[in-house]
Amino acid sequence: MTDPLLFNPRTYDPAHFDPETRRLLRATVDWFEERGKRRLIEDYRSRVWLADFLAFAAKEKLFATFLTPAAAAGEGEEHKRWDTARIAALNEILGFYGLDYWYAWQVTILGLGPVWQSGNAAARARAAELLDQGEVFAFGLSEKAHGADIYSTDMLLEPDGQGGFTANGSKYYIGNGNAAGLVSVFGRRTDVEGPDGYVFFAADSRHPAYHLVKNVVDSSKYVSEFRLENYPVRAEDVLHTGRAAFDAALNTVNVGKFNLCTASIGICEHAMYEAVTHAHNRILYGRPVTAFPHVRRELTDAYVRLVGMKLFSDRAVDYFRSAGPDDRRYLLFNPMTKMKVTTEGEKVIDLMWDVIAAKGFEKDNYFGQAAVEIRGLPKLEGTVHVNLALILKFMRNHLLNPADYPPVPTRLDAADDDFLFRQGPARGLGSIRFHDWRTAFDAYAHLPNVARFREQADALCEFVTTAAPDEEQSKDLDLLLAVGQLFALVVHAQLILEQAGLTSLDEDVLDELFAVLIRDFSAHAIELHGKDSATKTQQAWALSAVRRPAADEARSDRVWQRVESLSGAYEMAP
Repeated sequence: MTDPLLFNPRTYDPAHFDPETRRLLRATVDWFEERGKRRLIEDYRSRVWLADFLAFAAKEKLFATFLTPAAAAGEGEEHKRWDTARIAALNEILGFYGLDYWYAWQVTILGLGPVWQSGNAAARARAAELLDQGEVFAFGLSEKAHGADIYSTDMLLEPDGQGGFTANGSKYYIGNGNAAGLVSVFGRRTDVEGPDGYVFFAADSRHPAYHLVKNVVDSSKYVSEFRLENYPVRAEDVLHTGRAAFDAALNTVNVGKFNLCTASIGICEHAMYEAVTHAHNRILYGRPVTAFPHVRRELTDAYVRLVGMKLFSDRAVDYFRSAGPDDRRYLLFNPMTKMKVTTEGEKVIDLMWDVIAAKGFEKDNYFGQAAVEIRGLPKLEGTVHVNLALILKFMRNHLLNPADYPPVPTRLDAADDDFLFRQGPARGLGSIRFHDWRTAFDAYAHLPNVARFREQADALCEFVTTAAPDEEQSKDLDLLLAVGQLFALVVHAQLILEQAGLTSLDEDVLDELFAVLIRDFSAHAIELHGKDSATKTQQAWALSAVRRPAADEARSDRVWQRVESLSGAYEMAP
């Protein structure tokens, strides 16, 4: 049996896309399947550079087709566009087969961000040509001493008197830095103080003044340290100057970090096929492992969490693609995909690993690789804590101050998401308004666990109005992060319900998922209760928000049957 909610290479047919997108996605799946599981795992273990995958991508013009905005496409290149829906689909496929492949693609996206946002026509044309040639790109932002603290960059540019600069400095943790045809590098001028001195420029990793130091990780991913020594930055290499360079850095991360959620989904899907197949065929004490109630519960929880990850991410795509100067709701849903979906991925893997135990360490399985790689995604493009702190900026308006917006449809159309490269200044987050989150809950008020979670969401509104952290507590990030986790659950649940309505999701699966979300909300409420600085009022509120999910044995059995049917549904060719 094939579960329509999960990606399965055996049956994958993305018929909702245009023919060329459909062909490229299917060709990518076929390329991996023809290589086989043994080669996939061996390349991961031996940490070889991904030359064969990049050769395939170049031959098919995969990156060029998916990552060239329509405005930069040439005559007869009508398939080229920046389409978040199909980018998300490729993220899932690459995550399914290995994060190393996804990473080379992901950092190419980041490297392209400052270019496509730039008014430098020559640089844009050069980037389009390099993509056509099959080149990869890199994003030179972070540094060894400062991380991604762009206020403190030590990449220094000295004016050369001819409209260009001489660059000196190093960058650290820069993916594709070993092979990028173009590296978007962030630095600052030596002759201008403050934000007006920022510069984004294009560098070439093959230039003699570009020195590759090393790969800083033990992986096929080439996460480089590089150093520029008297690197000549021509006027035509400059992408952004001043505050526009700062905004380009943040807006590029806005575009790039969205990709982490669907990569996480792909990893979990592949691991789930392996885990359920193993558990269902393993006999212990004369019974299949899946006959034990705790095993069924853990695998069912893993399954519904994974479905929730997919529902949220798919719906977030619609808000990303429908964004504009007057609708910036994506700026909340984006860090949610990065923070919430990727940490859900960790929980999914942990639940399955508890079931398969030692099998998860075996070298001939994908699972061991998945268990390592799933940890990286919550830690890339800003930590979980950074993104939790970011989403708190939206909490009051989202919960208490809804605005009228026209409904956002499912966005699978072949459109170019050009707004992503003209997002404008990266400020004003606290003033962004949202549609009423209650509408999504009202549509499923008849499901016991949705109704019970709604009680918790309403209680959070009460918390914000009657027991919100005061000025002193607002300096206690430990306390605020606990509140952020509660708010994140409400946003997560909202988009899940919206997507469930758009896709007519099986209500058994939805109610089972909300049983998990209720337990999560209760756990975070208890965590808030235990914080050192929580007031008596906040402690009392926290305990009052705890709920017990509505149990339904028949419903749980029906969902379990869906999980059980994954046994043998997919195994990668040897």
